[in-house]
Amino acid sequence: MKTFKMFLDEIDDLDKRKPMEEILNHVKEKFPQLKEEIKWNEPMFTDHGTFIIGFSIAKEHIAVAPEPAVISLFEKDIKKAGYSHTKGLFRIKWKDKIDFHLLDRIIAYNIEDKKDMTKFWR
Repeated sequence: MKTFKMFLDEIDDLDKRKPMEEILNHVKEKFPQLKEEIKWNEPMFTDHGTFIIGFSIAKEHIAVAPEPAVISLFEKDIKKAGYSHTKGLFRIKWKDKIDFHLLDRIIAYNIEDKKDMTKFWR
């Protein structure tokens, strides 16, 4: 099984590796109860077998995917942070400041909202 370290080691561009590593380390420290997983070649965090949040790398940004219901719920905060979004993800451009408070709120919401969920996705 691939690990977060292996995932990060494959990112040759240090300007891209550093922010992704910051995000992953922050989530691990802030929410140590979450399980680190690599699925579909992307790092994600799960809780009791249900998806909480996932991340991927694109040419211009980090894609943050907390599920469409959460994007909809936090849409104003995502826009206020200066991030663009789609139905299923929002984008943190490589030079953007990472809004860790927003990430924490989204993750805490998913943990609470999905505490009794038994399926991976909503």
